[in-house]
Amino acid sequence: MIRLDIFSDPVCPWCYLGKANLDRALEAAADHPFRIEWHPFQLNPDMPPEGVDKRDYLAARFGGEAKVDEIHDRLRQIAKQNGVDLDPDVPKRIPNTLNAHRLIHWAGIEGKQTPVVAALFRAYWKEGRDIGNSSVLADIAAAAGMDRAATLRLLQSDADADDLRARDQDARHKGVTAVPTFLIAQQYVVSGAQPPDIWAKVIAELAEKN
Repeated sequence: MIRLDIFSDPVCPWCYLGKANLDRALEAAADHPFRIEWHPFQLNPDMPPEGVDKRDYLAARFGGEAKVDEIHDRLRQIAKQNGVDLDPDVPKRIPNTLNAHRLIHWAGIEGKQTPVVAALFRAYWKEGRDIGNSSVLADIAAAAGMDRAATLRLLQSDADADDLRARDQDARHKGVTAVPTFLIAQQYVVSGAQPPDIWAKVIAELAEKN
């Protein structure tokens, strides 16, 4: 197996699109060599714990409502071209995602990381749920087969928070400046929401080398 490290944030639309494209490539190559591990990267590490209104935040950041609509229309168009159903207006808030990354970390310990990541993307981008809310995160954990009560207790503590922040900073120090970023076999970097055919070529090249 070849390790595929993925640096992402559940509130990043390009990460959602990138995962959807990767999933399609992996489904088409059932014998793919990848063993996937997910790593933290917060787009908004200074976000208040309670989060903020999404449109207000984006309007202030990008220069008004019209600019937000323009960005969202472009996202919809690119997603549609990639065969992905994405409506950027579904989420109403931008949460602080530290707790979501903590959940991803704990899910990895239990061998449930990728299903939990998929559930977080679905909860935020398809259902508009607040994935900064501990109860929502505990529900996602339970749906993936994790212990809800234990997860909720961990979320209500500071368990592993400093470690996740340190891992985020370490990724930045090593050159990760945007997400999604994919690190193949701890050697080769693929950045951005690459289409399935690019991943198909990567998989074919790796199979040839092996």
